[in-house]
Amino acid sequence: MPANEHPFAQYIRALGKGKKGSRSLTREEACTAFSMVLNGQAEAVQTGAFLMLLRVKEESAEELAGFVDAVRKHIRTPADIHVDLDWSSYAGKRKHLPWFILSALLLAENGVRVFMHGTDGHTAGRIYTEQCFRELGLPTANHWQQVGDALDKNRLCFFHLQHWCPDLQALIDLRNTFGLRSPVHTLVRLVNPLAAPCSLQSIFHPAYAENHQQAAFLLNQENALVIKGDGGEFERRPEADCKLYLIHHHEKKREDWLRRFDNPQPAEETLMPENLRDIWRGTLQLDYAEEAVIGTTALALRAMQRSADQDSAYALAIQWWKTRNMSRL
Repeated sequence: MPANEHPFAQYIRALGKGKKGSRSLTREEACTAFSMVLNGQAEAVQTGAFLMLLRVKEESAEELAGFVDAVRKHIRTPADIHVDLDWSSYAGKRKHLPWFILSALLLAENGVRVFMHGTDGHTAGRIYTEQCFRELGLPTANHWQQVGDALDKNRLCFFHLQHWCPDLQALIDLRNTFGLRSPVHTLVRLVNPLAAPCSLQSIFHPAYAENHQQAAFLLNQENALVIKGDGGEFERRPEADCKLYLIHHHEKKREDWLRRFDNPQPAEETLMPENLRDIWRGTLQLDYAEEAVIGTTALALRAMQRSADQDSAYALAIQWWKTRNMSRL
């Protein structure tokens, strides 16, 4: 290292030294480098170069695990909040309403403590989870005490990234500066800040699913499920086959679930959150919406090992849907 070289430069050099000279970072290097970013020890221009080089290269599972290690060291989370399911929600929905919110509510109604975290507003034309939670009167939180209280009372809570890791939020907010998503949008789905025994993740591109699964495996996640969900959110697309990248008891598995509809469904003309309430109450009937809710619930049940296979997962999800408390929303 040259005498006057910035300590962070070595990580940019490793990633950007050309086709023959560049390489991926080790997990330890990734942890150290991202810790420097989170702690403000990298210059702004270095952070931008680092994130975009990773974007072009495509981050490895080892790098993702290292980045998550850095975040977990950086944040302070209470040890006394118990959750069953960590549900990341960072993409927003563009073509359809976030029907998965009703799946989370259905799970909570049946005893599953669901912790949902995410962000909003980074991509125009999308509707985000926190907005829908607020419009439906579902619990959101501004600090960890409120999270614990909401989970004890409702078994469901949404917590905005800004409140538990503002330094990560600041990096996500660079999306409009870069014109691209960065690896931060990927790694934040893996953090699982309350160490839930099961985590749900969705990816935009099918090629990334195995990478996410391997990263969760390296992070010693007991149970996890990665899918290509609708719009990048964890939601079953009834008109598409679904590949499940599972971790059960720290072992990687694969399953394939066949589509439930034969024809693609057109995008909804207007995304109106009140339709989520109407579907729950049974005053609005949309086959696609109900199938998305039931299918997403079934995926979560399979991820948590509350079912042995697709058929039993769907049978339980359908039973819960038919017997839901329609007055809850």
